[in-house]
Amino acid sequence: MKIGILGTGDVGRVLGAGFAEQGYAVKMGTRNQAQGKVRDWLEATGPKTSVGSPAEAAGFGDLVVLATAWSGTENAIRLANPANLSKKVVIDVTNPLDFTDDGPPRLALGHMDSGGEQIQRWLPKARVVKALNIIGNQHMIRPDFPGGPPDMFICGNDPGAKQTVSELLDAFGWPAVDIGGIEGARYLEPLAMLWVTIFLETGNGNHAFKLLRK
Repeated sequence: MKIGILGTGDVGRVLGAGFAEQGYAVKMGTRNQAQGKVRDWLEATGPKTSVGSPAEAAGFGDLVVLATAWSGTENAIRLANPANLSKKVVIDVTNPLDFTDDGPPRLALGHMDSGGEQIQRWLPKARVVKALNIIGNQHMIRPDFPGGPPDMFICGNDPGAKQTVSELLDAFGWPAVDIGGIEGARYLEPLAMLWVTIFLETGNGNHAFKLLRK
């Protein structure tokens, strides 16, 4: 399986490196292939990685990771060309955070809608799965916590897509907890906001969530 990455920030680069380490061919899409962080990522990740335009990365991937800042997500999808994502699994790692006001970020969507649902509407023929949005990028690959591995909550409308994402998460060290359809993003995005709030209060990103069962 080949992986396309949309987003050259910390999240996209960390996940792209993680997939390459697992042996997948990875292409990162960017409007500026010469930027230093992209060239450094290519040098660090080895021969299985490459870069191209957003449309080239979307067309390359059998599975595509959407790891953009929310403010740039719709444009990234437009540049990728939704037709290139038709019928493909798209892992939505975004959070609809609004940084326009002074002070901490807030959710731009909630209660009756979510970023995950919006992305599924922008990509009606793709198989969108919300995942990996509730943790900082430093713990996305092989999370190591004293209480054992945390859980990764996922949601999406396609059972087969969620199974594929669950298997990829397992390889990264994450047990997956399926909470249902893509409307579950209404709960996962506020959970990400809780993660951000704890980070802002403590100045430390070493926390994660776990579902305890009896």
